[in-house]
Amino acid sequence: MTATDADAFEPAVAPPRSTGKSTAAGLFAEPLVPMLTVLGVTILAFIAIGMARTSDMIAALWAANGLAAAVWLRSGRGVGYDLCFGGLMAFGILAGQFLAGNTPLMSAIFTLANMVEIVLAVVLARKFAPTLNLATVEGACRFIFCTAAVSPAITGLGVAACLSLMRGVAFLETFQTWWFGHSLGIAVVGSFVLSLDMRAVRAMFNPWRAAETALVFGLLIAVCTMIYFMVNMPLGFAMVPILIIIAARLRVLGVTAALVVISVMALGSMMLGVGPWHLVIGNLAERAMLLQLTILFGYLPILLVASLLEERDRLSARAKAGQLRAEKASAAKSRLLANVAHEIKSPIGGVIGIGDLWSSGQLGPVTETQAEMATMLVKTARQVEALSHDLLDVARAESGAVKVEMRPTDIPGILEDIRRTTAMRPESRLLSLKVICEGDGLVALADSQRLAQVVDNLATNAVKYGASGGEVLFRARRIYDGVRIEVSDKGPGLSPEKQAQLFEPFNRLGLERSTVEGHGIGLALAKRLVELQGGSIGVQSRAGEGATFWIELSAA
Repeated sequence: MTATDADAFEPAVAPPRSTGKSTAAGLFAEPLVPMLTVLGVTILAFIAIGMARTSDMIAALWAANGLAAAVWLRSGRGVGYDLCFGGLMAFGILAGQFLAGNTPLMSAIFTLANMVEIVLAVVLARKFAPTLNLATVEGACRFIFCTAAVSPAITGLGVAACLSLMRGVAFLETFQTWWFGHSLGIAVVGSFVLSLDMRAVRAMFNPWRAAETALVFGLLIAVCTMIYFMVNMPLGFAMVPILIIIAARLRVLGVTAALVVISVMALGSMMLGVGPWHLVIGNLAERAMLLQLTILFGYLPILLVASLLEERDRLSARAKAGQLRAEKASAAKSRLLANVAHEIKSPIGGVIGIGDLWSSGQLGPVTETQAEMATMLVKTARQVEALSHDLLDVARAESGAVKVEMRPTDIPGILEDIRRTTAMRPESRLLSLKVICEGDGLVALADSQRLAQVVDNLATNAVKYGASGGEVLFRARRIYDGVRIEVSDKGPGLSPEKQAQLFEPFNRLGLERSTVEGHGIGLALAKRLVELQGGSIGVQSRAGEGATFWIELSAA
């Protein structure tokens, strides 16, 4: 995917609106958009009245209000601006009414009704869909419901009642035609205007994106022509897969543009009396209602699919950016750990050497107290040295610098070696250390050196934290097509909360101030080393019942 393609998938959000007090001066300082909007509203009103009337004086598709409401929402707000912009829209609608030949009284009534509808749509959208973001399912649903469903229904009731009293037309038929026609106009045209932004326009300069758009819309127009002008069969369902393709490739802007094309071509074929509409038994108003419902409930939901895909794109981009930041931070941490470990290793080796010479008397006679202090110095220095080695291993493991040599490894032999090493430690003298191997063929595919390092770490923890139980058990057995190693103790055990944090680096589970030595990186390193060998590691424990750490590896 090119950078331009990525821009095309950015959510189409309305430009930021002024939060201060907008005045008429702001409107006339940049008059191009309001003037073009007035012109567009006038033309759309004239076309709808002259060519799309299906129920007495009501048009089956009224796009002027969708254009006016969407531009109003995208532009600035404030009492002064709203009054001026609303006045311009009223002028445009009234001009369209007069051009289409309506009487002054009917022109005034329809202009008032349309302005009430536009103002309601703007107010409801600002209240319940303030972000105007069609690139989320919630934002699209809020906008369509508030502007395309509620406001036309309210004004439709008033217009139907007025025409029923003045002209004796059918109330329900008039209301349905107004409601569905105006809902369709706002949902389709309004959504298209809100989703149109400069990112989408810039994306079209990409030759591949432009060619793809031309190909998809060429197919859409060809299918529309066949269904609505050439074939006398109800094949409108064939539009759904094309709309899904457009949603997958062109997202919200593509679907809204496609809905505009479908609405215009379907309405044109119906008004011309061609296509599948003659199959509908009834008058023109009933045919128009079928067309409106088909688009509103058959095709418009594809817009939500596009919104869902665009929302997924945005969340995926955020996740990738977060992952990249986390990887950079982890790499920086690994470099820091490696540098610290290297800086520690060099001087600590000198400290250990001097401590050994001091305690052995090679630097001169020493008293018993001095010898004891020298021994403590060496012990502490060796602990720091071990920490530096662990830090280096952690840094190498996280950076992928640790290499493992996978080969058949005798698990019972490793466990016995670890048991003997553990038994030689002073803190293990009161513990019972046992090795239990269940069955034959306990040979795993692993790096013997790294596996021994992991098991030794688990044994050290079992001795340090589970010594109160008096026993540490090493167990090996076959599982499915692998080998399972267990190191168990009968110590105080672990709560579920602590188990969840167990393999986090530098987390000692609240034992930082206890007498038990440690740095909280052994298990994190063990987990990484096991994963490098294609295995898994975990723990089973209950508070007060000891803990069993397990490793599962593939059998050789």
